[in-house]
Amino acid sequence: MIHELPLERRLLHGHYSRELPPVVSVDLGDTIAFSCPNAGWEYDHGVRFEPYDEQLDAGHALVGPIEVRGAKAGGTLVVRVRSVVPGPWGVTLAHEPTRIEWRLEDGVGVADRGMRVALAPFLGVMGMPPDEPGRHSTGPPRRSGGNIDCKELLAGTTLYLPISVDGALFSAGDGHAAQGDGEVSGTAIECPVERAELTLELSDLQLRTPIARTETAWIAFGFSEDLDLAAEEAMATMLDLMERELGLDRLYALALASVVVDLRVTQIVNGVKGVHAVLRDDAIR
Repeated sequence: MIHELPLERRLLHGHYSRELPPVVSVDLGDTIAFSCPNAGWEYDHGVRFEPYDEQLDAGHALVGPIEVRGAKAGGTLVVRVRSVVPGPWGVTLAHEPTRIEWRLEDGVGVADRGMRVALAPFLGVMGMPPDEPGRHSTGPPRRSGGNIDCKELLAGTTLYLPISVDGALFSAGDGHAAQGDGEVSGTAIECPVERAELTLELSDLQLRTPIARTETAWIAFGFSEDLDLAAEEAMATMLDLMERELGLDRLYALALASVVVDLRVTQIVNGVKGVHAVLRDDAIR
């Protein structure tokens, strides 16, 4: 079943909380289809979604929360990214007043100074609230997902997230039309999302951190304020994957990983830094 979620204020929120009531409940295998403003709550160029609360909506404009029937804390949520279609414009910011205005069309972003880049749209935020009372920022990525900002999470990718609360209470948003690893200025091509489709399922996988399956690789994520610790976390989860998928003992997997696994800096700008470990399908023959 496809749940069409209209672009309405009641479906948007700008913080994480386990106390937020779900906007819709879905069964396993259902798909949610939605539009959303950019991270700054703009649905049209320079026009912010209203009403806007400076405290409650200080974070990304997210669609949700989505209750997934049967989801339990300690389980694993499966998010199949079916499609992400960016809107017709985007912005990239550095230190004020530096700003790049983009026109997005036919798979290409054209900057205000004429530079052209290929588009590779994805959702920067897909995740669930922590199992702690109160309001929580949408800024940092967490074990249960959130602002992961990984450019590999394109349409066709499946993301696996450890579930933090019963019902999952999953939210998504933060359209990125294109981004480099690191997201070094703090923003990608930040754009509204014209339409995204995500299918939600459950898995019996036990995960220490999120993982993803792309069309050509396995990815394992690590998050920490310390980049070294984020790298260690990503590799620990990748070694779990290699043990399971390749039937290897852990030390042999570690030795092999030094040859075939790539460590990449996901982003360094969200307070909690991200590293993703990538094992390409063609790396081992």
